[in-house]
Order: sequence, then C-alpha cells, then structure tokens
Amino acid sequence: MKIHIYVEGGGDQNLTLTKCRRGFSQFFQKTMPSNCQPKIIACGSRVQAYKRFCTALQQYSDVFCVLLVDSEAPVADNQNSWTHLKQRDDWDCPFSANNDNAHLMVQCMESWFLADKDTLAEFYGQGFNLNVLPKQFNIENIPKNDVNQRLDAATRHTKTKGKYHKTRHGFDLLALIAPHKVRQASEHLDRLIVVLIKKSNNDS
Repeated sequence: MKIHIYVEGGGDQNLTLTKCRRGFSQFFQKTMPSNCQPKIIACGSRVQAYKRFCTALQQYSDVFCVLLVDSEAPVADNQNSWTHLKQRDDWDCPFSANNDNAHLMVQCMESWFLADKDTLAEFYGQGFNLNVLPKQFNIENIPKNDVNQRLDAATRHTKTKGKYHKTRHGFDLLALIAPHKVRQASEHLDRLIVVLIKKSNNDS
C-alpha cells in the first residue's frame, strides 16, 4: 500500500520545504523496506498539515494517509493522538480516518535528537556541550521549552555551526539520527513505525 505522510515543518519557502521533505524521507528510509518507502509531504504549519491531510483522505482512496505533527505539550498516558489534537487544537478526526492515521512527535521534532546524543555531538563538533542536555531516557517527558533551551545551550559555542537553528540544522540532523534509538526513547514514534510497516505489508 502507498503511504503519504503529511508532516508539520519547513516553513513557507521552497528551499526549507525541500530540506524538511528530504530530512524526514532519509529518516524513514532507515526503518522501511526499500520497495515501500513513504512519500513525505512537507506542509509548513501544523494547521496546513491537518488541512492537507484531510483533503488527501478524500482524494486518494488507494493511499494510506498519515498526519504527523508536534504534540507541543505532554500527552496523557493512554491518550490517543486524535484526543490530544482535539483538546489542544480542536481538530476532529475525519470520518474516514482512525487512530492509525494520526501521530505525534512528542513533544516536538527536536525531542527526537535527544535520543541520539552521539550524532548530535558528531554533527556540531568542537564546542558542543553534551553535559547540559537532559539526562532522562524517555524523551517524551521533557517539556518542549526545555528541549529547545538545552539544545541552544549545548550548541551555542560550537565552532563551525553555531547555535541550533531549525531550518539550517534540524532537517540535516533528522536525516542523520538513528531511528532505532528514537524508537527506544519515544513510544509514539515506535507506534508510528509499527503502523507504517503493517500498512506497507498491505495489512489493513
């Protein structure tokens, strides 16, 4: 089955949208069989991602469509993505969708980087301060503001790249980090990968 992932990110410029699409594509390439790679649609804002996802559900009867956005906040235990999105954004689950169609980066895309600190350190090189990053293993419990502040602090004095920047660094990092490490530290990503592999095997 074909899979399209409508992802939040990339802003509103072609260059940054392309970087977003490439970063997510390279990330998922490491988790999926080569003959059933998902198509990434970089949508810019989270609202635009939701709107394009809803439109795609009506347009493509032969495609499994996925919405992937930041949770922006903690997700309650045993709460599914649509319940969280309804409470936070007042988004309804479309009639033709179910819990397998909506997934969250908890609490933001940058949280995933904290699961692979070795790649972070290698990417930034000299001046990177590993010690200021959060120590907890479950990255989903780290508040979004804390993730961003710690990334800024860890990278502020790096010699070649400077302080973390979402469009200059974020999507390049996404392409480099190890998905298996993120899956171990993020139950929501693990759930997404399980769903994608299931759908790629035409098990609906």
